[in-house]
Amino acid sequence: MTYLAKPKLHHPTLTRNKVGYTRRDYEGRISTLCAGCGHDSISAAIIQACWELDIEPHRVAKLSGIGCSSKTPDYFLGASHGFNTVHGRMPSVLTGANLANRDLLYLGVSGDGDSASIGLGQFANAMRRGVRMAYIVENNGVYGLTKGQFSATADRGSKSKKGVINSDSPVDLVGLALQLGATYVARSFSGDKEQLVPLIKGAIGHGGAAFIDVISPCVTFNNHGGSTKSYDYVRQHNEAVSRIDFMPQHSEITAQYAPGEVIDVQQHDGSSLRLRKLHPDYDPTDRYAALSYMNAHQARGEVVTGLLYLDPIATDLHMSLNTTDVPLNALGERQLCPGSKVLDRVNASLR
Repeated sequence: MTYLAKPKLHHPTLTRNKVGYTRRDYEGRISTLCAGCGHDSISAAIIQACWELDIEPHRVAKLSGIGCSSKTPDYFLGASHGFNTVHGRMPSVLTGANLANRDLLYLGVSGDGDSASIGLGQFANAMRRGVRMAYIVENNGVYGLTKGQFSATADRGSKSKKGVINSDSPVDLVGLALQLGATYVARSFSGDKEQLVPLIKGAIGHGGAAFIDVISPCVTFNNHGGSTKSYDYVRQHNEAVSRIDFMPQHSEITAQYAPGEVIDVQQHDGSSLRLRKLHPDYDPTDRYAALSYMNAHQARGEVVTGLLYLDPIATDLHMSLNTTDVPLNALGERQLCPGSKVLDRVNASLR
């Protein structure tokens, strides 16, 4: 029924957020993905997160590449800015847009093929440069658009729907993000909305490069016995490191937790992430401990989820380049072309 247009009328009793929008206002077109696809659950989590954060849709720029995952921005935030790039090139296009207009909130949506294969170099440079964005990879371990071949994130020893065993080592995007300098790194599961929504809210409010790897089962090609990206496998092997609540700066904190079970980590914009630690030995502010913890559990066949690492004093590309506070696209000719005398002073300072 995907050919049907979504009704434009909203029920008058729908709850509105602080900026006057209902949850329906953050939706997009009707999804054309397979029924039960985990990607649709991620879209629903993004919609919920933006509605709860009271974000005006026109303040968001959503960018994607090519693949099933990269189709999903059409299914949420229909009133936002959007750009669908070529395969694997989303990070560089987003970087350019971010440099031109720092006032927008940037949401990069990609897949395991788009980011871990053809776009691996683009992903790496966006993380190491600290481009401020929420980078979400919808990871199902297969190429869904080309009939289910193994992707670069498929685990060694996993079995395809046709019974083929994968003999290649997987690309671990979470491990790469930690090593390359991302300042907000998380992993979640599309079927765990309670965990995923606050993770997305935290990533949007973060002041640097925020990366979330979301395991999102492909119900058509990768949801069978032998797959390590299926619904059953992830539910049976999920090892959550934290339970998360996100508190925007303007909201009163009303949650109550038992002493010794909670840590508050302040973010760059003044908001905070409240973590209920399920493992007393886990420190989400230690980058190398996070990498070691994740690898140890991966060796036991466990999928570690939650907020794995957070740098509360993150910097972004604008801070590194010392760009102007006024967005570059808002500068006039007088600022952009100040004349030969100013150019001479700039050249002299570089000698």
